[in-house]
Amino acid sequence: MRAGRRSAWLLSLEPARMENRNQACELWRCHGALGGHRLVTHRQCLQTFECVQLKVPIIQQLYHWDCGLACSRMVLQYLDHLDNDEFQKAIQELRLTKSIWTIDLAYLMRHFGVKHKFCTQTLGVDKGYKNQSFYRKHFDTEENRVNQLFAQAKASKVLVEKCTVTVQDIQKHLSQGHVAIVLVNAVLLLCDLCSSPVKYCCFLPIGQKCFCRNPDYQGHFIVLCGYNTASGSIYYNNPAYADRTCCTSIRNFEEARRSYGTDEDILFIYTDS
Repeated sequence: MRAGRRSAWLLSLEPARMENRNQACELWRCHGALGGHRLVTHRQCLQTFECVQLKVPIIQQLYHWDCGLACSRMVLQYLDHLDNDEFQKAIQELRLTKSIWTIDLAYLMRHFGVKHKFCTQTLGVDKGYKNQSFYRKHFDTEENRVNQLFAQAKASKVLVEKCTVTVQDIQKHLSQGHVAIVLVNAVLLLCDLCSSPVKYCCFLPIGQKCFCRNPDYQGHFIVLCGYNTASGSIYYNNPAYADRTCCTSIRNFEEARRSYGTDEDILFIYTDS
């Protein structure tokens, strides 16, 4: 990145006045690569920024199965909606188990009144997953539960849409200060910043033994928090870690999120909730 260009103002994009998120001409604070900051309008952000990195809090998962819940906590804290007691209460009320699907996270966002849109390629459970080792253990018990959640989504005011999402759609969403939770194949997702021994098992905290049983697919949720069009990169928070924001190429990100087993699930979260 060269100094003197508009794209030099790129390191982070955050609302300058959180209470005015609903205003049409909201002011945003852009922190520059060379230091300092400036206030710009929402419209200017969309027109000028080649790179965005949102300050989404990093919250580490506690177990091998709760990456989706950790991602939800990051998003809720980013929106100033997180209350630990209320979060635990919501988990109980929604009867969330150790088998967390993207539709569960959509219902969780709805519970907290967060504006969202869940985009997927499959409205329900793909029966082909029954033979995948990642899904096999809980498939029979989960199939009916998950299909029922999809069937009741509209009545429950959970927005679900079968559609294809492009990288450009994601970048536009992030450029407006919004975030997204994405289901990826962790076996394929390679962080450019993490050390080699760790990045191939990025869904576990450092030092813990890898629990991979299948070399082809391991579902994992991450939070998208930025991009750099000049370098072709995507920034994301990996709940496996408590101390870093990860970065990968758009090509690798696309491979990981479009892998068979993900249904290309992406949960868009909006700040104007």
